[in-house]
Amino acid sequence: MRIADLRDQRVAVWGFGREGRAAITAIRAQLPDLPLALYCSEGEVEAARAFDPALAVFGHEPDAVALSAYDVVVKSPGISIYKPAVTTAQAQGTVFTSGTALWFAENPAARVVAVTGTKGKSTTTALLAHLARSLGIRTALAGNIGLPLLELQGQSAELWAIELSSFQTGEAGPVELAVVTSLYEEHLDWHGSRERYVADKLKLGDVARTLLVNGQQANLMALTAGHPQRRAFGDVAGWHVADGFIRRGERAVFPVAQPGVPGLHHALNASAALAATELLGYDALAAAPALASFRPLPHRLQPLGRHDGLDWINDSIATTPAAVVAALESLPCREVAVLVGGYDRGVDWAPFVAYAQAHPPRAIVCMGANGPRIEAVLNAGGVACPVRRVADLAAAVDEARACTPGGGVVLMSPGAPSFDQFKDYAERGRRFATLAGFAADATGIDGLGIH
Repeated sequence: MRIADLRDQRVAVWGFGREGRAAITAIRAQLPDLPLALYCSEGEVEAARAFDPALAVFGHEPDAVALSAYDVVVKSPGISIYKPAVTTAQAQGTVFTSGTALWFAENPAARVVAVTGTKGKSTTTALLAHLARSLGIRTALAGNIGLPLLELQGQSAELWAIELSSFQTGEAGPVELAVVTSLYEEHLDWHGSRERYVADKLKLGDVARTLLVNGQQANLMALTAGHPQRRAFGDVAGWHVADGFIRRGERAVFPVAQPGVPGLHHALNASAALAATELLGYDALAAAPALASFRPLPHRLQPLGRHDGLDWINDSIATTPAAVVAALESLPCREVAVLVGGYDRGVDWAPFVAYAQAHPPRAIVCMGANGPRIEAVLNAGGVACPVRRVADLAAAVDEARACTPGGGVVLMSPGAPSFDQFKDYAERGRRFATLAGFAADATGIDGLGIH
């Protein structure tokens, strides 16, 4: 469905975040006289009316009856397509679309590499754009990484590096290359089950001419074995990490210890970006030195610096136990106090417990709504390090500061969403930086847009 297809339709926009505002702007640019309704929170009503006085604004969540009154609803990504109100309205004829779907319909000729994955997708997408630009390729960096595609509607690029969340993978049009960085359990509240999450994530492969996946994940390799043009990174025959280097086969290309790709899992993300660069027909070996100038994304194993004799690392984006394990694996031979916990989605913390049993950190500080549950499974597992439970992030920082020796690391890698105490992971990361003694201004992502 293109924007022009909305003409003479009854249309509502659901959500007044950045995606919703981008959708309203893009629709108005083509169909300025189309009546539009908006459903948003009560607190957003005044801002929405100021943004577009012609909107019919409703400050509440629509039910099935309200949604069924529209021919088309343009919804924001965070609204699950499996909500009963949505499925009921769909059964009665309402069509649900999104800014992502509208952009793909408007830009069928765009050269797109779309990146998804439970973890690593933002960094891999940004790395890919960075590498392409180092080769002089006019590249767009957009999508779930922080810039809605419709904000770039009407602009051109040689290559579109687009991050898609599991909420968006089913909305993509044909792509030249799809990349799946990893596949773990996440967002069960949106998808309803692990099986549905996996299926939704892998919908991206259905529209991809070539599919690049993490060859180190046996389950991901098995699930994608039927794709006719599947390739792998992390495999010793191609781009992978071994013996302190990012390698192309046996050739050592870039040392992992250099700035730009801190930690083994970021080096694997870089391998994915280099493999994608190569599959797109560009000279990945020539682009590889540009990794040294890549600035790690905020809240993703972000080194804040040294304060009070300790190194502080902000990994607020880590919302699964597997992500916590990856963060700890990036800090071998360091005395690490790790802060875990947040909003409880009921995920299994057994993989984290198993890692902590084999590689106990200096201390584990459990916080937030699921702090008691994490503490209980760690104690039941007999983890051989101090396990402390506190109520909130401020208390967790105080506890970590007290139990970490000089020269050690305080790592906030919560393994859970932030919604129990914060608006989002970025707010949590900024608060952590402030509590650690740093300015909380490292929130921007380099290179968004077209360059």
